[in-house]
Amino acid sequence: MTGISPLRARTSRGLSLIELMVALALGLLVAVGIVNVFLVTSQSSLVQTQLAKLQEEGRFAMTALTTDLRMTNAQYCNNMGGQSSILSNGVMSLDRYLRAPQVLVSGATLQSALHDDTTTWASTSGSNTYPASPTAAFAMPPFLSLRGYDCTVSTCTPGDPSTSGDTSPLPAQGTEVGKRVLGSSVLTLRYLDGSRGWALDGNHSTMNLSGRTVTSFTIAPQTGEPPLTDYTAGDLAMLSDCNASQIFAVTASGATFTPAASNYASVTQPSGVMPRLFDFNRDFVTVSYYLQVVDDNNGHTTGALMKRVNGVSAEVVRGVERLDFLYGVMDASGNTSYQTAAQIDSATSCASSTVTVTGTDPGCLWRSVQDIEVHILMDGQVAQYGLASTDLQYQYYGDSAVTGLAAPDNSARAVMPSQQGFDNHMLRREFSALVAVRNYNP
Repeated sequence: MTGISPLRARTSRGLSLIELMVALALGLLVAVGIVNVFLVTSQSSLVQTQLAKLQEEGRFAMTALTTDLRMTNAQYCNNMGGQSSILSNGVMSLDRYLRAPQVLVSGATLQSALHDDTTTWASTSGSNTYPASPTAAFAMPPFLSLRGYDCTVSTCTPGDPSTSGDTSPLPAQGTEVGKRVLGSSVLTLRYLDGSRGWALDGNHSTMNLSGRTVTSFTIAPQTGEPPLTDYTAGDLAMLSDCNASQIFAVTASGATFTPAASNYASVTQPSGVMPRLFDFNRDFVTVSYYLQVVDDNNGHTTGALMKRVNGVSAEVVRGVERLDFLYGVMDASGNTSYQTAAQIDSATSCASSTVTVTGTDPGCLWRSVQDIEVHILMDGQVAQYGLASTDLQYQYYGDSAVTGLAAPDNSARAVMPSQQGFDNHMLRREFSALVAVRNYNP
């Protein structure tokens, strides 16, 4: 019988148990290494994606804000004019007579045509309201062109922006979806949309005069102008040229608009060029910016930057947790100081006041704001529980008691995310911008 060679016997046998266990252990180590590399790479990729999205949305939010802030107090073509004066505190302030529209109706009637107006005319309602509703023609107060509100987690100064007379006012502060984000400021600005209205060229739409008094307007809309159906009965009218503006009540009959007898004074023929008639309720635009709590669809809530135009709110971008403004005013030496809304609003006596009121001209310093400093705090909108605590630290302007980077739950913060109902485990970054108010006239 032929025997099996020793070499063949050795090569035909299987792996030993020890060899198999070593191979499995080595394979497991390699697999764990691959998984770890994948997880680290995946986490890093997710973080980088969030940072890129956060950066993009932060820039988008700032662009939306700054575009509107530059329009503050814009008129039709009469943004030039007015004299600057030095206040008792050294601040340069404008004589608003040529720039501010002259109002020929009562204060209450004017208020009914505006949105997001929290100012009441009774002297008993607060320290910075008009002492009494004007009983004669008056210049539009500066706080109706620009007014801000500084908010903590419990209150807002100089007033509560959710107390306007709108049928659907700004939401109150809270942590529930739909509420205004706790500790976020609010800003309301107004401007005239000069692209609308009807040109009174004398050939199509015309003014009918008795001397220099306007008795009526005959409107014949041209290409690009609003149709007459845009006008709603009861709306105020605004007559503007490149010198000044007048706001008054009208009665409409077809294409004829007649100044109402209830006006405090007659509507006079404009002294400048390019006169134009506007529907004040529609064309004098009110824009308010605030933050609202929204559901991020991941089991958490976040803040959304909201833009509210003439009482209708729309979401601009999500992931905004904080919103703050500072207002720059220049003194006679050319030095600019940045003040809070409460500080600006507290001014009641300005050298350039042109409206006769009982003792004070509340909020007169709003017309001296030449630029606005904007701060927003963005979050990544997706909780990152795998990140180290040091990766979650951030710095924000509003937390003046905090030095350098700090954790979200640092008790020295003016507003902590947990107070707002937001998750601490978020990537957060601050964005800021300095916006010149182009309609400021030094």
